[in-house]
Parts: sequence; C-alpha cells; structure tokens
Amino acid sequence: MTEAPRDSDERTERSLNFIEQIVDEDIAAGKNGGRVHTRFPPEPNGYLHIGHAKSICLNFGLADEYGGQTNLRFDDTNPVTEDTEYVDSIKNDVRWLGFDWENEFYASDYFEQIYQFAETLIQKGLAYVDDSTAEEISAQKGTPTEPGRLNQYRDRSVAENLDLFRRMRAGDYPDSAKVLRAKVDMASPNMQLRDPIIYRIKHAHHHRTGDAWCIYPMYDFAHGQSDAIEHITHSLCTLEFEVHRPLYEWFIQQLELFPSRQIEFARLNLTYTVMSKRKLKQLVEEKHVSGWDDPRMPTIAGIRRRGYTPASIREFCDRIGIAKRDNLIDVGLLEFCIREELNRTAPRLMAVLDEKPLKLVITNYDLGREEIMHIENNPEDPSAGVRDVPFSREVYIERDDFMENPPKKFFRLFPGGMVRLKGAYIIKCEEVVKDNAGEIIELRCTYIPESRSGSDTSGINVKGTIHWVSVPHAVEAEVRLYDRLFSVENPAADERDFKELINPNSLETVRAFVEPALVAATRSGSLTNVQFMRKGYFILDADSTDALPVFNRTATLKDGWAKEQKKG
Repeated sequence: MTEAPRDSDERTERSLNFIEQIVDEDIAAGKNGGRVHTRFPPEPNGYLHIGHAKSICLNFGLADEYGGQTNLRFDDTNPVTEDTEYVDSIKNDVRWLGFDWENEFYASDYFEQIYQFAETLIQKGLAYVDDSTAEEISAQKGTPTEPGRLNQYRDRSVAENLDLFRRMRAGDYPDSAKVLRAKVDMASPNMQLRDPIIYRIKHAHHHRTGDAWCIYPMYDFAHGQSDAIEHITHSLCTLEFEVHRPLYEWFIQQLELFPSRQIEFARLNLTYTVMSKRKLKQLVEEKHVSGWDDPRMPTIAGIRRRGYTPASIREFCDRIGIAKRDNLIDVGLLEFCIREELNRTAPRLMAVLDEKPLKLVITNYDLGREEIMHIENNPEDPSAGVRDVPFSREVYIERDDFMENPPKKFFRLFPGGMVRLKGAYIIKCEEVVKDNAGEIIELRCTYIPESRSGSDTSGINVKGTIHWVSVPHAVEAEVRLYDRLFSVENPAADERDFKELINPNSLETVRAFVEPALVAATRSGSLTNVQFMRKGYFILDADSTDALPVFNRTATLKDGWAKEQKKG
C-alpha cells in the first residue's frame, strides 16, 4: 500500500526541499491544471540498490504529498542486458518499500511511437543516418574546448535518410553498420547536443518484444518521449542527467510533445560501498559475494535479507533529504535508522555465539531439575510481554564473559566472583576446570536460591548480568556476522581496482546456541527481527533448515566500526 499523503501541518513543520518548491511554483502558476504525475523508470539490467530506494521514496512520496500518481516504467531499450528476472525483482522491491504504482509501463510499449518520432525528425531535416564507426563519431564530436566536425553523411537528403532508416528497421544491416543521429549543433559547448545518436542496430532478442525489432532507441531519445506520452509532469533524475536536459527539451520542442519538466537531484553515495550497477554485477558474476541478495550488498534485496525494514529505509531516505549537489553519506546513518527502530520493536532473546562456549555447572542445583523463567521480551515496550525460558543445572555462557585473572572494573564472572544470570539467579564461580592442554572447559558454580529474578529476597547486589542458554534445551545455529563490504570509506574514488578494496572480514560465520523459543517463533513467522542480548540485531535467513537455523546479523548494538578505524 502506498503511504498516506503528507498533510499541511507536516509541511509547515519542516523546510520544503527544492523540488517541492518547484512543484509548488508550478501549481501556483496553473501548470498542468495543478496535477502532479511522477514516474520511477529503472532499467531492468540488475537489482535495485539503496540509491534507487532514495529515488523510489522521492517519486512516490512526492506524488503522495500532492495527491498525484506515480508510474512504474521499465526503461527496456537494451535487449542485451535486460531480463524478466530483474523486472520481477524491481516490482518486488518497490512493493516491499511500501509503495504501489498507478500504471505499469515499459519503454518497449512505445517502440512504434518512438520510431515514428524518429521518422518525424528525419522528415523535418533534423535527423540523419550516419555510416561512421563509433570511433569516428567520437573523434568528430570534438572536445569540450573544440567544436565538432561535420561529416559527409550529415547532408543526406530526407528521402535517402528515410529509406536507410527503414532498411535499418527491416534488418538489412548488421550491428553497428549505421546509426541514426539527431541534427542539433556540432558546435554547441554542451557535448550532449553534438548530433547525439538516437537509434542503433542490435540484432538481439528482447525480453518482451522478442525479435520484432533489430533497432533500438537510445536512452536520451526514449526517456523524454516516454515521459511525454505518459504526460509526466515532473521527471526527476539524478545529477548526471543535468547536461542532458537541453537535449530532453529539444526533442520535446521539435516533436511538439507534452512538455514534461526534468528536475535533477543528487544521487546517493554511501560510504564503504559502491553504487555502480556494473560493479555490483561484477561482484556477483565473479562470486565475490553469494548473489544479488548477499546481505553485504547495497541492493534492496541484500538489505532486506540482512534484516533491514522498509520503515528504516524510508526513514533513512527522509533523513538524508534531497540535495542539489552530490555528497557522501555515512553508512552509519543507515545503521542508526535500523537500530532506532529495532530498539523499539525487536524482542530480546538469548544466544551464545561461541564455537566452544563455556559450560557452567550449578553444583547446588538439583540434578534433573528444570524451571521456567519468565523474561521480558522488550524493556522498551511493556506491551511486548514476557516469554518462557527453560533453566537447568547446566548452562552455556560466552567465553568472553569469564576471565581467570580479570582487570579492575571487570564486572562479569571470575573465580570467586558473582554475577546474575539474566532473568534467573545470582551465581558464584567456585571452581575452574581445565583439560590436559590447560584450556578452561567448565566452570563450577553455586547459586543463591533466594535471588530469583522478580522475587529476589537475597539482599545481594551484583554489578554484572550475563546472558545464557540452558544446555539441554539449547538449539545449535549458524550465525553470520556481516560487516561492511569494503575496507575504505570511498571505494568509488579510489584509484585501485575496487575488488582489491573488499574487506576480507566482511563475513564471519560462527556456531551458536540459542533459546528454543527463538527458533520456533522465527520458523513460524511470528518473529522477524530480534535482538540477541548484548550482541546485536539478527534475522532468520532463508538458508535455514530444520536441522540448522541460520541467522544474519543486521547491525551491532553500537557502531564500533568508527572506533576501530581510528585505532588503525
């Protein structure tokens, strides 16, 4: 479901971004009858990433704000790179983010109309068929400081150009033999206006039109005309298309089409990641990651699998705002948004993340005895209630929660020391048991019967509380600790091959022992995101089996990355 439009009170509480100001001016001027109609136009040649999420929130959010509409239009003009797999994933991502579209269109829906637009330009003497090679065309365009050079094909007659263009469509020529170029201005200081290519030959099977076409429009030609056909009022693009806007407007003017208005905004650049779809595809194809939905990837599919929620992504996009100039956003802000949400909503459960957890034996607790402890699910939300957690004579704890020779202010367990087992009893470490190699394998403790949580009459106060899992009830699990995919803040700006910058510690897989209720609830779907007490936020992964549940770490409880980087 699409989010509800923002009301006037909400608008008065914040400064309008520059796009909202433009829309307000257009409405005040009576343009388009006060109508606001946007579109989200992805190319189906890969999975959407967090940068696209910003565009989705902007396009759909703007239309919602003004009571307008948003089209989902697939820019499928390159049959070589596009696939229905990507179409399906894009639709899934948009809906997951909480939005729905008014109409679903494809640039390929307009192939015949766009072709006729090209013929119109030819008939007006504003387009010509060029036999030059790509290298020759590039050289003829000149440089930013030198004008382009005209070639002999520019003076072809209208009749000859129509004949050649129709033969291109008929399949008479091989790939790259000819192109159709708009006749604009080879001396323009804007390189985009120096007779841009608007059609090229590609004998390739299209995911929707099959083999019906062997010529395809270039993005600059298809985009604006598609906007005009759909009567899009505000065409929102990222800043790299700013220099394309004069061409966008030139086509509209020459073809006398609906005057859609192109507005550019800053794209999202995020630290410790790359946003290039080409590079992301390379990571997948070369198996640096497990797939487009690898939880380390900035794709919406990867972020979703990692445990991010639609609300946290929308909050992030709202916080970064809409700017006119590119900047680099700290990924820590994205992590902050999910922590803020999950701190309020995620239940706290216990998991011991250790390949060799310490077994703690409570020697004065009767052999075979078991109890059910009632532990609150989320102290931030009293309505979340409590859950039943089994307790027994033997429990697992983290090895890091015990030190044989602790420093001062170590408030966890040590020989002779006392801590509270979360939601259970106060215990005292009486004996340390080691194997022949000197490794600690067991702690023998005693408990204070009067110290049960919720009814403590012992009068004993301890500074430390640690989590635990009952040994006979523990469920073994695999836990994947994900971190940032790249080890440098801005890999896109680094001169080295971006693959050399991959963080070798971006994934650590550990064995864990978790509460039985955790596995049962996540498998049933009654739990999604959870907090492992003192460890971070996690989500059950699709790789889970009945024999071995798998959990992905969404985020740590605090941002420890910046601190570690400063140490380095």
